[in-house]
Amino acid sequence: MPAMEIENQIALVTGANRGIGRSLVAELQRRGAAKVYAAARRPETVDIPGAVPLRLDVTDDASVAEAAAVATDVTLVINNAGVATLAKLVDGPEADIRLEMETNYFGTLRMVRSFAPVLGANGGGAILNVLSVMAWTAYEHSNGYSASKAAAWALTNGVRLELAGQGTQVTGLAMASVDTDMMAWADGIEKTDPAEIARLAVDGVEAGAMEVLGDENTRRWKARLGEDPALLYPQLVGVRANASAGSSR
Repeated sequence: MPAMEIENQIALVTGANRGIGRSLVAELQRRGAAKVYAAARRPETVDIPGAVPLRLDVTDDASVAEAAAVATDVTLVINNAGVATLAKLVDGPEADIRLEMETNYFGTLRMVRSFAPVLGANGGGAILNVLSVMAWTAYEHSNGYSASKAAAWALTNGVRLELAGQGTQVTGLAMASVDTDMMAWADGIEKTDPAEIARLAVDGVEAGAMEVLGDENTRRWKARLGEDPALLYPQLVGVRANASAGSSR
């Protein structure tokens, strides 16, 4: 599939008022995009000179449909809007888990379904889905988020095949911790500058890459996908052994 030159393209970025989304808007502008729609639930919070604020809530069907009716000139859609609640799957609030799935998975799906005809009518264009290393790993927290990002990764692979016939390029972007408001709670860990993630992401779109891995931690986890879970989570081996010993007493 041919790569996309950003210069003179018309892009739409969801969740564009802060974090990675804001950096993506700035990077697209720097590379000469003709227009960038900066979409947010509260467009008045978009403060990027030259960007076109657009009201958009990816969890609302009518809002997404309205945005697609307004931005009929779009050639690049970046699905960046997301939410993380730190909910656990076993005893975390179910409402939080549903919010993550509704935003991170179904929100991306709504955008793809609404904007695929727009992109097709404009020559094919491209989609960039912002994913996460959490699609491929698990911790003792945030597993509702992990599940939603794993679903979004599968979605990305699926729509890449489904949209190939209309010439739409689909790229997935995954990264670990980024220095944004979403990760403000996490102290003492290395965080990547969102501007660097934006640069790598747009590099990938311009190169026609199917997937962009934003840091070494993400590259390591992606490379380990085929390993035995006992190797990925060695801490569980001891836990299971102790549990078995306790039950046999």
